[in-house]
Amino acid sequence: MRTFYTSVAILFVLLVFAGCKQQEPTAQEIVDKAIAAHGGDKYKEGVISFRLRDKQYRALRDNGAFVYSRTFTDSTGQRVYDVLQNSGFTRTINDVEVNLPEERKKAFSNSVNSVIYFALLPYFLNDDAVRKEYLGEATLKGEPYYKVKVTFAQNGGGEDHEDEYVYWFHQQRHTMDYLAYNYKEDDGSIGTRFREAVNGREIGGIRFQDYVNYTSEEKPFQIENYDKAFEAGKLKKVSDINLEEIQVGDLPR
Repeated sequence: MRTFYTSVAILFVLLVFAGCKQQEPTAQEIVDKAIAAHGGDKYKEGVISFRLRDKQYRALRDNGAFVYSRTFTDSTGQRVYDVLQNSGFTRTINDVEVNLPEERKKAFSNSVNSVIYFALLPYFLNDDAVRKEYLGEATLKGEPYYKVKVTFAQNGGGEDHEDEYVYWFHQQRHTMDYLAYNYKEDDGSIGTRFREAVNGREIGGIRFQDYVNYTSEEKPFQIENYDKAFEAGKLKKVSDINLEEIQVGDLPR
């Protein structure tokens, strides 16, 4: 009789263990927790400004309405002011609006949007065009991560809807500590990057991070494998991406 009850107990433990192993998080659950950890609703409404290298950026967001801008002085000493908003893109030079061909408008729009996009990640990972896929677990620098792949629907995915991203979210802190992506080079080839988040700090209720930017000299390179290449020390550092003079404020009324 004792043997029977012992067998039942062992079977019960095995069934419970198997059930726990099957309860993997979904990509949506992982992203939702990451957005909450990085700022949550703070992203939806307010004004964020920062400096990246020689340009000043400003992001005004009001529950779907947005005005993104950058200001800088060009090589000739002229003051350039770019504005991207829901209605389109404009550029002024020395306070005079200039006419631009559509190709240049798209290029400048993408440039402004890209900087704001990366600075405010992971907030945009719940946009309607985003498609998320859970890739499993990974370990980087001895820490446990969930790996999520992001692609974009063509409708609403923007000019770069064919780009792919992979994100590594810490399993306990829920922070987005690493990301990789591919992009199309000017010559039509595919380039890849891997970013390691550093200097995480909270300002105005939002988590901001700087990044160390890496690439692989192996081409073509699958971005899903960047965690393994990073752990093996096979990546080449490209640059540092540091956000400076960060300010977070309320909408002007």
